[in-house]
Amino acid sequence: MFKRQLGRSGLEVSALGIGRWAIGGPWHDAATGEPFGWGEIDDQESITAIHCALDSGINFIDTADTYGAGHSESILGQALKGRRDKVILATKFGYVTNEKTKEALGQSASREYIKAACEASLRRLNTDYIDLYQFHLGDYPQQLAQEVMYVLEELAAEGKIRYFGWSTDTPESAELFAQSNRCTAVQHDLNLFRDNPAMLEVCEKHQLASINRGPLAMGLLSGKYSETVAVMDPKDIRRRSNLDWLTYFKDGNPSPEMMGKLQAVRDILTSGGRTLAQGALAWLWAKSELTLPIPGFRTVKQVTENAKAMEFGPLTKAQMEQVEQLLTGAGSASL
Repeated sequence: MFKRQLGRSGLEVSALGIGRWAIGGPWHDAATGEPFGWGEIDDQESITAIHCALDSGINFIDTADTYGAGHSESILGQALKGRRDKVILATKFGYVTNEKTKEALGQSASREYIKAACEASLRRLNTDYIDLYQFHLGDYPQQLAQEVMYVLEELAAEGKIRYFGWSTDTPESAELFAQSNRCTAVQHDLNLFRDNPAMLEVCEKHQLASINRGPLAMGLLSGKYSETVAVMDPKDIRRRSNLDWLTYFKDGNPSPEMMGKLQAVRDILTSGGRTLAQGALAWLWAKSELTLPIPGFRTVKQVTENAKAMEFGPLTKAQMEQVEQLLTGAGSASL
């Protein structure tokens, strides 16, 4: 089994994790009604897919209290009944939701909120500790984040959490949290279309796990979509056009520029019998020995395909150099 260390925690995890945003189900902005989920889901399929992941050797699972306004955590708690000790469990906090109305209400990082959010996650996850508790507000002011870190250290001292991290794309924020020996990971965007060498440098410097969110670019790197295939579910966040960070899709349509880049490197990613998704994961593993991609899923089929990527392992150095050259050329051609 292909395994890696979870940063400086000493915990050994599968080189592939699973992310649980997509199976949280629908929830929406309380003010506008705009969706934050990925559409309707089948809870039983979600539970079966989680069991499939565990049976395939995947033991790292990432979620957040905001996904489905707590629903993702609740379903995970059901799925892990009797198997909690087999899993390194990660969740996040920072976005306030209403579990009953499925509304997103805003943000908070107060001491009272963090303590209450941790207790709520423990309840939904049906566990008495969280292996990795992550701050979800990526752009939170660094001058205020020290207080957040102190609260997390208190939770660790109380045994409620084992380690913590920050879900952020800002290297300076990761540097701040890295001051604590209880910080063992940073979660950030990283995929074939969105590199972040500065963040990887911070991870290498402090021996932090680089947990890669969006490893398949919200499905674009799965090969499921083309320029003529769009996301149709009106409750799917990829249908939105008013989010600056939503660059892979606009109004449900794949980015033409990214589709051009994907076409340029498709043959390399799928060489050796890999599927496109498996090749995209192999690219991430080759970037650094600290990378830990967490692709989302909604079906058993997706989990099975992603898990099989571990049998192939990382791309070779020569393949990575080819990909870089082709992406550079494709980027120039699109200007």
